[in-house]
Amino acid sequence: MSLWQIFILFTRVALFSWGGGPASLALMQRETTAAGWVTAAEFADAVALGNALPGPVAPQVSAYVGYKLAGVPGAIAAAGGTVVPTTLLMLVMVVMFFRIKDAPIIRAMLTAVRPVVIGLLIWTAFDMAKTVFGAKSLGWGKALLQGWDKAVIALVACGLLTFTTVNPVWLVLGAAVLGLAVYR
Repeated sequence: MSLWQIFILFTRVALFSWGGGPASLALMQRETTAAGWVTAAEFADAVALGNALPGPVAPQVSAYVGYKLAGVPGAIAAAGGTVVPTTLLMLVMVVMFFRIKDAPIIRAMLTAVRPVVIGLLIWTAFDMAKTVFGAKSLGWGKALLQGWDKAVIALVACGLLTFTTVNPVWLVLGAAVLGLAVYR
């Protein structure tokens, strides 16, 4: 596995995903698992670890995959592929966007793109849920019966984020403590 291949795959993911870091996770998961670089479970671990750290999740997840493939140089190549090309493109686009942002054609395009981003996020959550709950091998019924505790944790986290102003960091740290206490 060359560093260039790692850089190019993550550049492709970054350039062809819409909606920012979390939205790119769907394509990143599809590309990295299809390439055989990580399993779905490893990708779910990378997302969990990335969400436990401050900062944007996409470069963190890509660094995880890159590190698995080629150590520190692989992590740098993957994170660089995730960040550098899109940052340069963003600098160019910001200048252009402020000139055309109120054009009807731009508003029309964004109106359709935004719901697609939501769909990508839902797909990523659904695909990760299949791995976390074991639904790929057991089917959803058995998986939810056996993994009811994980479903409760997910629902509580969603509820707290929806109905309170709790910082997600506290949820992740609380879940880590719960994991040490219950699943050890």
